[in-house]
Amino acid sequence: MNEDQRKFGQQIKTEDPADKKSEKDYSKYFQSVYIPPSLKDAKKRGKEEIKYHKDFTIDEQFRGLGNGKKFYIRTYGCQMNEHDTEVMAGIFSALGYEATDTTEDADVILLNTCAIRENAENKVFGELGHLKHLKRDNPELLIGVCGCMSQEESVVNKILKSYQNVDMIFGTHNIHRLPNILADAYMSKAMVVEVWSKEGDVIENLPRVRRGNIKGWVNIMYGCDKFCTYCIVPYTRGKERSRRPEEIIQEVRQLAAHGYQEVTLLGQNVNAYGKDFEDLEYGLGDLMDELRKIDIPRVRFTTSHPRDFDDHLIEVLAQKGNLVEHIHLPVQSGSTEVLKIMARKYTREQFLELVRKIKVAMPDVALSTDIIVGYPNETDEQFEETLSMYREVGFEHAYTFIYSPREGTPAAKMTDNVPMEVKKERLQRLNDVVNEFSAEALKKYEGKVVEVLVDGESKKNENVLAGYTRRNKLVNFEGPKEVIGNIVKVKITDAKSWSLFGEFIEVGQIGSEFEEAVEVK
Repeated sequence: MNEDQRKFGQQIKTEDPADKKSEKDYSKYFQSVYIPPSLKDAKKRGKEEIKYHKDFTIDEQFRGLGNGKKFYIRTYGCQMNEHDTEVMAGIFSALGYEATDTTEDADVILLNTCAIRENAENKVFGELGHLKHLKRDNPELLIGVCGCMSQEESVVNKILKSYQNVDMIFGTHNIHRLPNILADAYMSKAMVVEVWSKEGDVIENLPRVRRGNIKGWVNIMYGCDKFCTYCIVPYTRGKERSRRPEEIIQEVRQLAAHGYQEVTLLGQNVNAYGKDFEDLEYGLGDLMDELRKIDIPRVRFTTSHPRDFDDHLIEVLAQKGNLVEHIHLPVQSGSTEVLKIMARKYTREQFLELVRKIKVAMPDVALSTDIIVGYPNETDEQFEETLSMYREVGFEHAYTFIYSPREGTPAAKMTDNVPMEVKKERLQRLNDVVNEFSAEALKKYEGKVVEVLVDGESKKNENVLAGYTRRNKLVNFEGPKEVIGNIVKVKITDAKSWSLFGEFIEVGQIGSEFEEAVEVK
């Protein structure tokens, strides 16, 4: 193990598993030599120094490792996983690999996984089963599992026991080690497992292949220290650690210079940015104030936590410019009692006061949220509080979920006396309210002219273009393909259930002034 990088896992090299007498023996053998990722260790938030590396480079010994080979990455989960996939694609390209869109054509297949819900994990295991025939047909094929699922002890042990077609397992903290992991997998032809229970260092200048040239993800921090009782993310992504502001500002400037029209700042708890700095007082509000001065049309951020949404950030966002009028603010529940059990560390009243402050400063803000229903022992009265909270805030959109227990979290040990049929009924009732408020918000756009950043062709009709307003409303319209990647003016003619349809007018001006005048107040 590399002690300088403070690895908290163990890399495995063994003889070919086919030499083992049985799968049972194989599993026991691995358990005898493998130190699995530990959720207990991952929960520790010590004073260990996080090293900051500014100059990542590919070691010369790995140059050309992928010449003549192709890679395929399937991404599950959040925007952070999308960002990580872009980095891994960059490393693959630097090693000489070419990207492919099909697993059948790939020499290396990576599943970049999500652990936030059980359904996401089941999809990954199902895909691993589907890939077995490719491994049989092509023994030289490398199959790897990375991302958040790899940080869970139970997942790694399940793969070791039941999915011998997997060649590599690595986690969220050591993506920069991909060249080493690939080289080891090629050399040994045995499963290589490299998972760190402790977070890694902050590493700059990682290569990246971005998806498209219109919108860009910019990671500003890693990890989360909130430990909501239902959430596995603080265990799989480690403690909060922020990139230096000068590095972020430079990255955004480079994207602006390359013609990008929008950036989204990413973090598991993005508005805790800077709280880990010991040498300066600098938070997300300060960073957004700096980015407001850069000549890029739109700047967003996700995902925020209500506890860290401070007055200075609200003050900066209210100045608008390239800072958009859309905020995603997960509430999770409208009941103070449930919020306490969730360890969200705010009350219903405190959340409503935050919303009041935001709306006073930004009267035209569009708020969206996340909500969990059927939390262990949630009562009918507590669920009704969630419905009334939604109506009181007037959210314009929500991502809604039935509670899914994650092994290793405190909530997974709680007694859950809410029957599944009750959970499903509550979800349906909540979604009815979500649909009602979404329809009302979209209806107000009819007859208005809005600014749309055109992403490309509609997924359903290649003759229709699609893009989003500053307030994150999907707009479809017929127009010339030449406007893809530009901000255009569209007059809304029809409000659908989840999107708007309109008529193309012309290429719009960059900025918020025009949209402020004509879009929904």
